[in-house]
Amino acid sequence: MGFAKWVSLILVLCVFDPIPIFSDSTISSPSDFLNFAKKPELFDWMVGIRRKIHEIPELGYEEFETSKLIRAELDKLGISYKYPVAITGVIGYVGNGKPPFVALRADMDGLPVQEMVEWEHKSKIPGKMHACGHDAHVAMLLGGAKILKEHEKELQGTVVLVFQPAEEGAGGAKKILEAGALENVKAIFGLHVQHNLPLGEISCKSGPILAGSGFFEAVISGKGGHAAIPQHSIDPILAASNVIVSLQHLVSREADPLDSQVVTVAKFQGGGAFNVIPDSVAIGGTFRAFSKEGLLQLRQRIEEVVTRQAAVQRCNASVSFFENEKVLFPPTINHESLHEFFLKIAGEMIGRHKVKEMQPLMGSEDFAFYQEHLPGYFYFLGMENKTVASLETGHSPYFQVNEDALPYGAAFHASLATTYLFEFQQQVSSQEAKYHDEL
Repeated sequence: MGFAKWVSLILVLCVFDPIPIFSDSTISSPSDFLNFAKKPELFDWMVGIRRKIHEIPELGYEEFETSKLIRAELDKLGISYKYPVAITGVIGYVGNGKPPFVALRADMDGLPVQEMVEWEHKSKIPGKMHACGHDAHVAMLLGGAKILKEHEKELQGTVVLVFQPAEEGAGGAKKILEAGALENVKAIFGLHVQHNLPLGEISCKSGPILAGSGFFEAVISGKGGHAAIPQHSIDPILAASNVIVSLQHLVSREADPLDSQVVTVAKFQGGGAFNVIPDSVAIGGTFRAFSKEGLLQLRQRIEEVVTRQAAVQRCNASVSFFENEKVLFPPTINHESLHEFFLKIAGEMIGRHKVKEMQPLMGSEDFAFYQEHLPGYFYFLGMENKTVASLETGHSPYFQVNEDALPYGAAFHASLATTYLFEFQQQVSSQEAKYHDEL
């Protein structure tokens, strides 16, 4: 086929079906990406990587062995990368090295959870476990990278592979941004496995999908003494109890009923004897909202309620929001135009009937930091197969990954990035043509 005819064919295809068709590739659509990802050699490779990572879970900013494994696999694939970024992060590059740039993200940290599942690849590190599927996320992004590398000549731009540390509360995404790793990136995509969504299905929506969150701890100090003569003491336990009750009023009486918010006190420590009033009590918890304004309002009111309610009981109080250790997570808000783009890809790959509209959750994700700076889209990947096993929720010591989900994640990564670059170039070409016509 001559060059002119080929260009004409591409333009026609763009009009009727904007999914790219590549001249020299065996892949022509998202469904082809999925078939490619399901090939035994690629599937087994991803499973092997996931199991190696599962055996060596590392907490935030401690992912040195995980990062080493990722870099070794990128070296084998011939993919260039930067390291270290944000202490243990790895940023890889596939494509022509030129704009436009689109990013794909996988988090790689584990949790301080003792694994209770007995199997061949159980965590080898006591008290630590990949209890949220980040090992699978890394394996899927490496699988997507392998697909992209094998079809690199067709990429009309550059795919940025973000292997991110410290998603679990420490804000690794924020450090990735501060390192300048995503400068000039036009969009970013991320995913998370979901234990109770059927294998082969996707859950997503436009707009807010996950809440912003913060943590707090308060120390309420009084005057200790014998429990039999409380009049000689200043009881911090009574003060803390009143504080907890008052904190619940922030949502029930101050928040708009149509604006979902949560304040939960999950920690109460004080006293060690039945007949001794302690000098102080520590309480702590989390607060969540679907807007940055709501989150900041809750933060302010928590501090006011704690200090003033403690003062009513003649106690002193100090409040910490862990500004350095546990950063305030913004809400996760999916970009509207990327939602339409995602639905198109997902419909082509798995069928629109398998794309479910999710209900917003009060959980949080530091992917939200990326979305504050550039268009971003986050979605959930099903892995439930009730005929095999019922999966436990994330952060459970009994959490397991259905490895049959790995090809879906890899295919989504590769297809989203490839198609985004293709369509971005088409938009640029169209705009340039319009500009020249106007001259």
